[in-house]
Amino acid sequence: MAPVTSLTATVHQRLAAALTSALPEADGVDPLLRRSDRADYQANGILALAKKAKANPRDLAAQVVAHVTTGDVIKDIEVSGPGFLNITVTDRAITTNLAARAEDPDARLGVPTTATPGTTVIDYAQPNVAKEMHVGHLRSAVIGDSVVQLLEFTGENVVRRHHIGDWGTQFGMLIQYLDEHPHELDHKETEDTQVSGEEAMSNLDRLYKAARRLFDSDEEFRTRARRRVVDLQAGDPRTLAMWQRFVDESKIYFFSVFEKLDMDVRDPDIVGESGYNDMLAETCRLLEESGVAVRSEGALCVFFDDVKGPDGNPVPLIVQKSDGGYGYAATDLSAIRDRVFNLKANSLIYVVDARQSLHFRMVFETARRAGWLNEDVKAYQLAFGTVLGKDGKPFKTREGETVRLVDLLDEAIERATAVVREKDTQHQLTDAEIADRGAQVGIGAVKYADLSTSANRDYKFDLDQMVSLNGDTSVYLQYAYARIQSILRKAGEVRPAAHPDLALHEAERALGLHIDAFAETVAEAASEYAPHKMAAYLYQLASLYTTFYDKCPVLKAETPAQVENRLFLCDITARTLHQGMALLGIRTPERL
Repeated sequence: MAPVTSLTATVHQRLAAALTSALPEADGVDPLLRRSDRADYQANGILALAKKAKANPRDLAAQVVAHVTTGDVIKDIEVSGPGFLNITVTDRAITTNLAARAEDPDARLGVPTTATPGTTVIDYAQPNVAKEMHVGHLRSAVIGDSVVQLLEFTGENVVRRHHIGDWGTQFGMLIQYLDEHPHELDHKETEDTQVSGEEAMSNLDRLYKAARRLFDSDEEFRTRARRRVVDLQAGDPRTLAMWQRFVDESKIYFFSVFEKLDMDVRDPDIVGESGYNDMLAETCRLLEESGVAVRSEGALCVFFDDVKGPDGNPVPLIVQKSDGGYGYAATDLSAIRDRVFNLKANSLIYVVDARQSLHFRMVFETARRAGWLNEDVKAYQLAFGTVLGKDGKPFKTREGETVRLVDLLDEAIERATAVVREKDTQHQLTDAEIADRGAQVGIGAVKYADLSTSANRDYKFDLDQMVSLNGDTSVYLQYAYARIQSILRKAGEVRPAAHPDLALHEAERALGLHIDAFAETVAEAASEYAPHKMAAYLYQLASLYTTFYDKCPVLKAETPAQVENRLFLCDITARTLHQGMALLGIRTPERL
């Protein structure tokens, strides 16, 4: 089936043709069509065109109107103000268009896939080995996962990469500490005992903190730990075996957290810092030989005219330290080489905290100077803001420590489960169903609060607000979906069916026109890596459905045809909500 042309696109085409007929030199000019409160659409492009053609805008608008055929799609078009056009479409066009979306055999609601898909590598959800995930890891995971869903739905080839912190000084420190203090290894962590991911990580995290305290206070231990890093990088078998154990236990924990977040993270997608170890020396050689990087006080550096410190001196990107060690820049530049030349990527997206923006700007510019990024291969940092507490300060525990992500998710599920239980006044759900719905609502609430905010902005983490049935929350959207499913069940043998001949109520028209914009919203949210635009669309969809539900009886409509048509509107709304929420990584329970 061919993609469904939206009503907006059809009206746009007709206006553009009328513009060209009225003024041949206007061929290709955008009529600047947008949704309007005064009519279904308003076109504002004639004002600028008239100014350019030295014509009277109202006269030109009238000429355009004379070239528009009304009847099948456009019901009415009139000149307004200094030369705007107000356009109303027919009820038949709205219903016919929705019917075409509903009949899409691929169940894509008429959303097209891109004709020229590229390959995008998206780097997101980057936890650290031997360290518990905290609230700061939430945004990278949730935003990245939604962008993956959006891009894949539009047909892009997406390669997921989880660039975990699994290499460097901290592992020499941790391995050396454990070698010297074997008694501190928790008895639960013995080889023959199965432990949960959370238990294993809690033990590793405790060991890491103890090793860090000793590393910071004992010069001799610090020297031994650094020597151990050299052993690790040289591939010493015993050191590597201990390192591999840390990585394996950490992965069990990562998978448990991602599963709780209802995210699909696969082992082959996890390529940490260690995955680029064999490329580091060559990356440095290529940069130095090409003159992109130069030696400065023994270190290999890249300098930038516009990056200076407080003292006014240039601040370089250090690719290799003076002692021969490699910094994050060497790993990130090696990853770019791998993604461009081995994975054949056209786009590289990094879902990384905004506080790392300078680092990535310097890395991308270095890669551009080296010829690894160019007009055909782009790199983009999808920078996100900070998670704040209710007080507007960075989210911390009462003791001032960073909040563990698992604790946060568990509390969200607990709160949501209480809401689901409270709403189940008829006791239709079993305890197992309440727990399952509670998890879907709780995790959905956390994800939606994040995704409904533009990524680059900070947002307040307020669980009371997140699990509220009122306002811009995922629970409001999930309940709208569940309410529709309840109506469709009550309809019994009466099936949804579109009746294009029926006149539509104002609330039906508003709902239908908004559903028509779904494909355009998907395209915009995907191309701009902006899940918040999808979230805003879905909230408006649920709000318009609530108005429709209040003003237009469904099962008690006046005629059998009207019942079927309103059931059809309910069904297409539910399918749009379901698909849109899936693109945000949020589930829509059938019953709540």
